[in-house]
Amino acid sequence: MGRRSRLPAVVAVVLLALSLAGCGINNIPTMDEGVKAAWGQVQNQYQRRADLIPNLVNTVKGYAEHERETLSAVTEARAKVGQMRLGADVIDNPEALRAFERNQGQLSSALSRLMVVAERYPDLKANQNFLSLQAQLEGTENRIAVARRDFVQAVQVYNTEIRTFPGLIWHAILHGDMEVRESFQAAEGADVAPTVEF
Repeated sequence: MGRRSRLPAVVAVVLLALSLAGCGINNIPTMDEGVKAAWGQVQNQYQRRADLIPNLVNTVKGYAEHERETLSAVTEARAKVGQMRLGADVIDNPEALRAFERNQGQLSSALSRLMVVAERYPDLKANQNFLSLQAQLEGTENRIAVARRDFVQAVQVYNTEIRTFPGLIWHAILHGDMEVRESFQAAEGADVAPTVEF
């Protein structure tokens, strides 16, 4: 009879475990991992861009030796980005995230100036290495935009979960140490359209 008296308790524990598994108790940690994975992809794309830049600079350098200022700006901006050692915890530090984005913005600006320099050299524009690197860099910029969008969406889903019912309850009970995440902020002046002159 001892086994029969334990059977209802075992069934109750199994039913409780199944109901908890289906009610969103794991949503917050799952979404937090999604935010971290999305941030990893952003960093992956920035690294891809940083890896392409030395080849692009060297290709341009052969054609535009007297454009040292622009080439130096690109090299310095890349070095500044490369010096920032960021782990997954950067998404928990809004100040570090803004500094990282500021450095990436400076690199983007320097690359834009490099492309303007390239326009001045018809032979360079026809060089296969340059064209290939330029296409790869343009593709990487698109990938960065997609990775940022995915990160913003992952942060939005996570933040919504911990601030709405029933995630709000699970956050208060089990995951109180998991804070609201910061998302990307547009660089200052990004709302002003650039002036293009021919």
